[in-house]
Amino acid sequence: MNRSRLAVLALLAVAAAWGSTFFLTKDLLTRMDVADYLALRFLIAAVALVLIYPAAIGRLSRLDRGRAVALGITYGIAQLVQTEGLRHTDASVSGFVTGMYVVFTPLLAAVILRHKLGRWAWVAVALATVGLGVLALRGFSMGPGELLTLASAGLYALHIIGLGAWSTPENAFGLSALQMVVITCVCAVGAIPGGFSVPSNTTDWISVVYMALIAGALALIVQTWAQAHLTPTRAAIAMTMEPVFASSFAVLFGTESVTWRMLIGGALVLSAMFLVELAPRRKFEAEVQHLAQ
Repeated sequence: MNRSRLAVLALLAVAAAWGSTFFLTKDLLTRMDVADYLALRFLIAAVALVLIYPAAIGRLSRLDRGRAVALGITYGIAQLVQTEGLRHTDASVSGFVTGMYVVFTPLLAAVILRHKLGRWAWVAVALATVGLGVLALRGFSMGPGELLTLASAGLYALHIIGLGAWSTPENAFGLSALQMVVITCVCAVGAIPGGFSVPSNTTDWISVVYMALIAGALALIVQTWAQAHLTPTRAAIAMTMEPVFASSFAVLFGTESVTWRMLIGGALVLSAMFLVELAPRRKFEAEVQHLAQ
């Protein structure tokens, strides 16, 4: 199996881990503040990464450290915005709207890197917009939860583009560890105004530790390594299964039920996501080159 295919499979595993967190987080936020939960989650993940390989951050070049800080700030803000949005919408809806980063990735790459987009990308954007409307519109306006989640999707797209441009197999662990430290700091700043609290029962602690170590530390390492072998759009497409996993977990283990609105809107968004990949590949393969160190 070549590394590109292995990287895609690795990102599918990451998507499954991320998808499993939506209904857990939705439940946890009924008892914890958003920033408190995120700060604790990423603190545990950061400590774990530093303990596993203490020298990893020190081995990064000054340029890589600056890039890791930028990526961490972007990801940390995205987490705060997305999780606050999740307080105001269903876990399944949040999962699908977050998945819009798959459409935003080639669009932002085109703007930032001045890469011309083909007609299929614009078709995908239109299709995704209609799907998002079916899935998330309340009357003639979107709710605050959907709007916040959509904003986080744009930030995740920026993170994917930066990670694809800057990660290498050699710096993957150090880049992940420093990002995790920065993400923790961003979330901790958000937690300062209201004071800091921790879970009050064993079940909540188990959820936080699982999301910190599996869906946090391990997932970020795998994502960083995988994106060293893939272009951002291919990486984003591989992660389109995240909203599918999120919806599935929310129905199977959460309190949500399947609705026609969820099925139709979700199908349209996923169709747009896959259309980006099924369109002529040469339109997207050169969008981001891994930058020289």
